[in-house]
Amino acid sequence: MITIIGIDCATQPQKTGLAVGTWDGTAVFLHTVTLGHKKEPLAHILANWLPADQPTLLAIDAPLGWPADLGDQLANHQAGQPLSLPPNTLFRRETDRHIWQRTGKLPLDVGADRIARTAHAALTLLEELGQLTQQAISLAWQPTSLSQLNAIEVYPAGTLKVLFDPTRVPSYKGNDGENGRSAILHHLKQHVTLPPDSQLLLKNDDALDAALCVLAGADFLRGLAKPPANMAQAKKEGWIWVRTQREQANE
Repeated sequence: MITIIGIDCATQPQKTGLAVGTWDGTAVFLHTVTLGHKKEPLAHILANWLPADQPTLLAIDAPLGWPADLGDQLANHQAGQPLSLPPNTLFRRETDRHIWQRTGKLPLDVGADRIARTAHAALTLLEELGQLTQQAISLAWQPTSLSQLNAIEVYPAGTLKVLFDPTRVPSYKGNDGENGRSAILHHLKQHVTLPPDSQLLLKNDDALDAALCVLAGADFLRGLAKPPANMAQAKKEGWIWVRTQREQANE
């Protein structure tokens, strides 16, 4: 049994979706879905969910690294000097390009977008949780070699592109997205056993994204997510774990 905690990360706690599930080697069960709040630090909420007797995988919807080329270019850059690489090379990671090629959905450029603040929040959360629990939080690269507390980067929008016909992923964000969330829940329950009360998943897209993070974490554990071809680069930049195409991923 492995606990999976899905985190739809945001810069504000109340916009952070949180979901707790388990994978028993065969099936995925979703137990708790909630939102963060200002009264209790997110790290404290997560720490209370960590089991003492089984591994935990944190499946985080946020970039956990930056483009290697960007760091190389900026290391000795002086104001006013040109940059020798094009923007798509500087600001996008290899995993972003890979997801775009596979799903047609392009993650936001962590090197050039406000998503960098979300990435900072995610890394800060990992640090705070590690300090609170006095456990090292390692990025997982193989589902067969987990430590007690592990983390991976996931991307609910990419997971949805695989679950649905890529041209028909419903709009599900905001107050006008309830019909889309209902359609997504219909698909999700074919892959995950949902809790008896699923109203928050229907009413809130951050909560639904957190549930999709749990599914993406289970896909990683089942070996359904494509690993990086260049492991050294992935360990520098981060890697988004998204299941292979739908016809290849049917259990």
